Amino acid sequence: MDRERLTQAIERQVEAQRDALVALLQKLVAIPSVTGEESAVQDAIEPELAARGLEVDRWEMRPEEIAPYRWHVGDETRFENRPNLAGVLRGADGGRSILLNAHVDTVDNGEPELWTYPPLSGHVDGDLLYGRGSCDMKGGLVSYLGALDVLKALDITLAGDVTVNTTVGEEDGGVGALSTILRGYRADAALITEPTRLALVPAQGGSLVMRLTVPGKSAHGAVRDEGVSAIEKFVPIFQDLLAWEAERNRTLDHPLYSHLTNKAPFSIGVVRAGTWASTVAESLVAEGRLGLLPGEDVDEFRQAVVDRIDGVAREDAWLREHQPTIDWFGGQFAPVETSVDAPISQTVINAHNAATGEDPVIEGVPYGADMRLFALLGEMDCVMYGAGDVRVAHHSDEHISITELLTATKTIANLLVDWCGVAE
Repeated sequence: MDRERLTQAIERQVEAQRDALVALLQKLVAIPSVTGEESAVQDAIEPELAARGLEVDRWEMRPEEIAPYRWHVGDETRFENRPNLAGVLRGADGGRSILLNAHVDTVDNGEPELWTYPPLSGHVDGDLLYGRGSCDMKGGLVSYLGALDVLKALDITLAGDVTVNTTVGEEDGGVGALSTILRGYRADAALITEPTRLALVPAQGGSLVMRLTVPGKSAHGAVRDEGVSAIEKFVPIFQDLLAWEAERNRTLDHPLYSHLTNKAPFSIGVVRAGTWASTVAESLVAEGRLGLLPGEDVDEFRQAVVDRIDGVAREDAWLREHQPTIDWFGGQFAPVETSVDAPISQTVINAHNAATGEDPVIEGVPYGADMRLFALLGEMDCVMYGAGDVRVAHHSDEHISITELLTATKTIANLLVDWCGVAE
C-alpha cells in the first residue's frame, strides 16, 4: 500500500473507531486517580496494554532510587501501591524506536457543584467529553492505544519498537517519569501527549517553587505602631516580583514564546500570616512559583531571585536587620527545548500534515512537564503534541474535543508508520 493510500486508510479506520475510543476514555475518566492514588486506573490500563500484544512491565518506585533526585521531583511521602507501567510492542527490527508517555494522575476534582456534569461522568455533550483527566491527560493515552488499534486493524507491522509508558505523580513533580528512566527505558525519541491543542511543543518552560518567610514584630492591634507588620513588609517584595516579571517579559526573547503575553509567570499561591485578628502579624509565609524560559540556567535564576528580594530588603530599615529567608521546596522544573529541526519534531509535523492537510502550530509552553526528565535525564529528544487545551485542564468542567482526539489518533498512527517504519 503506497503512503497516500495508507494515510487515507488510517483516517477511515480512526473514524470507524470513534465510539470505541470515546468508550475507552469514559472508562478511564470514571476511575479516580488523584496524584498518590493511581493504582486503580493502572489496574484498568494494564490489561488494555496486554490485549494489544504489548509486553507489560509493572513496577513500584523505591525511595532509595528517587532520593538522589529529590531536587528534580520534590519530596514523596508515599511509594507503595503507585505502580508505573511500560508496555513494549516489539518491532520486526531495523526501525527507530519511540517511547510514548502519558501520566495517569490528575488533580483533585474540586467542588462537585461547580461542574455542569459530575466530574467522573465522562459525559458527552456534542463534540466535548467532560470529566477530570479527560484532557490532562487520559485522552492522550487513548490516542496512543487507538493508534495501535488502527495499525493492527490495517495489518501493519512496525519495524521499530513502541513503548507505551503510563506514569504516576506528574502533577507534583514527575516521580513516575523519573522512575521510568531509572528503570532503563530509552528510545530513539519520546512523545508526550499533553494537551497542546494539536500544536507541536518542542519547548517547555521551567519553574522554581519558593517559600518566603518575612519576619515582623508582634504588638496589640490597638498600638500597632509599636509592632512591625510582616504583611506590610511583604507587600513591597510582592510588588517588586511583579515588576520584575513585567521587566522579564519586555526583555526575554524566544521565538517559540512570542505568542505569550506572560512568557515566564510569577505566581504567589499561598500566604499565611498572623495568629490573631487584633495582633500585629509577627511573621508571614508566602509560597509560589517563578517561571523561566528554555536557555535560562536554574542555578543562576535561583540566585537572581535571592538577589532581587535582598535588594528590596536593603531598602527597608526593618528588613535590613531582619532578613527574609527563602526555602526552595517541591519539584524544581528545569526548562528544556528540543530543536524544531530534530528528526522527531519534523516527523510529528509531517504526521500532523498527513492527518489534517496542514502543518501544526509550533510553540513553547510556560508550564513544566515530564518532557524535561526524558530530555535531560533520559537524554532523548522529546516533544509534546496532543488533543485538548491545558487552559481547562485543572478547572471544573475539564473537557476534551472528540474531534481533536480523533485527529491526534490519526497523527500518532501516521507518526508510528513514519518514525518506526513498516516491516516488509
